[in-house]
Amino acid sequence: MKSMKLLKPLIFSLICLVGLQAPVDSYGAESRHKQNSGKTSKGKATKANKAVKASKAKPVKARRVKAVKPLRQRKMAQAVAVSQAPNAAHLAALRSSAVVIIDPKTQDVLYQKNQNTVMPIASLTKLMTALVVLDANQSMSQQLTVTSADVDRLKYSSSRLQVGTTLSRTSMLHLALMSSENRAASALGRNYPGGTRAFVAAMNRKARALGMRNTRYVEPTGLSSANVSTPSDLAKLVIAAEKSALIRRYSTDHQFSIRQGRSTSVYHNTNRLTASSNWRIRLQKTGYISEAGRCMVLYTMVNNRPTVMVFLNSQGKYSHAADANRARSWLAGYRTGKVQRVVKRRQ
Repeated sequence: MKSMKLLKPLIFSLICLVGLQAPVDSYGAESRHKQNSGKTSKGKATKANKAVKASKAKPVKARRVKAVKPLRQRKMAQAVAVSQAPNAAHLAALRSSAVVIIDPKTQDVLYQKNQNTVMPIASLTKLMTALVVLDANQSMSQQLTVTSADVDRLKYSSSRLQVGTTLSRTSMLHLALMSSENRAASALGRNYPGGTRAFVAAMNRKARALGMRNTRYVEPTGLSSANVSTPSDLAKLVIAAEKSALIRRYSTDHQFSIRQGRSTSVYHNTNRLTASSNWRIRLQKTGYISEAGRCMVLYTMVNNRPTVMVFLNSQGKYSHAADANRARSWLAGYRTGKVQRVVKRRQ
């Protein structure tokens, strides 16, 4: 009995220990289960969120793939485009020593090369001769006779206008501007009030009035290399001369006939560009002596915009005309935005 009494507390202690241990183990297992299930649910939630975001993403549009030409065709197309596109290469090929291209409305210098260089101007002189003749307000129907004083004894150049031929002042002016007839220009100056010396003085006064500060004339034909100017000054002369309807008409006329004795002499324009359908020339003048090279001035329309071009000292018989065509091609692209624009305001 005593042994039973001693065993009862021990048995009771064991039962308590066993009963307490079970809840602890079950709690640990339950907590571990909850942690594991939490991780699993969290992982599932993350995947679900990604799936939702993916479903909300904007759909990707299919890109159109252009058909690619063969390499040879692409190179040929590029070569044609380069050859036809107006660019600085056109101007780099200019053979004139001094050039200026101006927009007379805005006074912008669109291109220039040595625009302030003083050099001989040859028969470009005759534009000033025409202005002085018209400023004098002498009768244009007055008859003028070519004399030995009009014969060129400086360059000994030939002339089809015979000594003794009598023409009206307007016909002399026509020949001087269209065909650059030296004897006609000389006769105009010689028949000015006060003679040739007074005429030359009037030419220089007119130059100063137009702001041609680097220009000097010694005679009315351009045969002397002492007749000098700059592209910039000549642009001012062209703009002033273009205002005269008579100068515009005579300088751009294609041909003109005169009677000399019993025969008829037909004169043609010295500038072949006046006959080209590609050009809209309102005024022009060409010139040549060995010291000046080939010279030309133009007042023309390019893309319906007025343009003044001056080319001095170009080497080669038709080089000045080629330079003008290059400049026109470049300018046509310039005004349509196909080439780089470098514009300066004239002073």
